[in-house]
Amino acid sequence: MNNILITSAGRRVSLVKFFKKELKAIFPEAKVYGSDMDPNLSSACMVADDYFEMLHSNHEDYIDTLIKKCNELGISLIIPTIDTSVLPLAQNKKLLSENNITVVVPDEEFIAQCRDKRMIHDFFESKGINVAEEYSKNNFQLPIYIKPYDGSSSIDNFLIKDKDELTEYHYENKKLMFLEYLDHNLYDEFTCDLYYTKNGNLRCAVPRQRLLVRAGEVNKGITKRNELVPFIKKQLKQLVGIRGCLTVQFFMHKESKEIYGIEVNPRFGGGYPLTHSAGANYVQWILKEYLLGEDLTGYFDEWDEDLLMLRYDAEVLVHEYKD
Repeated sequence: MNNILITSAGRRVSLVKFFKKELKAIFPEAKVYGSDMDPNLSSACMVADDYFEMLHSNHEDYIDTLIKKCNELGISLIIPTIDTSVLPLAQNKKLLSENNITVVVPDEEFIAQCRDKRMIHDFFESKGINVAEEYSKNNFQLPIYIKPYDGSSSIDNFLIKDKDELTEYHYENKKLMFLEYLDHNLYDEFTCDLYYTKNGNLRCAVPRQRLLVRAGEVNKGITKRNELVPFIKKQLKQLVGIRGCLTVQFFMHKESKEIYGIEVNPRFGGGYPLTHSAGANYVQWILKEYLLGEDLTGYFDEWDEDLLMLRYDAEVLVHEYKD
């Protein structure tokens, strides 16, 4: 019962490979499974030890089907990878536990905050972290940045510099927020991979500067040991109900170093391979905590600075594929 499941595996080939390497170093016979709505067309599922098809996470039978598959395959640990599946897994954490399945997600209340950018702004402010001002749609100062409060992958994000660019859609869509624009000429954008132990203690923080973003995911990035590290250690040192990998986005002013919190994703982010390659092995820590029952103590800061990641499209070839 030491098998692992990566849900919604999709294109997360590197993450699957990391888990395979670290899991087999501890339990050589254990397997890393991938699941997806269409696993035959998932590159990550193809590199996993095995895979299976799963329902969408909002399907009424999702949890029951998941438990059944995990019990059949000896899966005892679940690692979610997309926002939509994190909340239902957290909501059913007790039921999963009763079936000897552990899911590495924060508490339900915090995940709900992460899914609503208005609520996560409140979270940041409660921790003494600045946020971009939200304007009324009847009273704002150009330029503004518009995005949905529950969005992801940069869908429905707009930079508005002239009032003529605003349409009826922007005004009438109740999900769209009108926000103060943090100019990329003045601010650097960072995604920080944070690791929290079972007890909610911050173990590591690795800032990744986002040099180029494609479809909401970092395409080129570099690790930076800068002012964000002590800032995070001070403001986010201990978070009740938080565990595992937390991906937090910040903007930092190029000159004043003033820091703004943007959003939080309670899961492995798409750019985690850079953090892992820099030496911050969150995958190994998860296995030690949740499969070996080890207590992780102390803060880890021995990762490589100025490690540049340049991502590219690669191929996973499947011979004799039949639909």
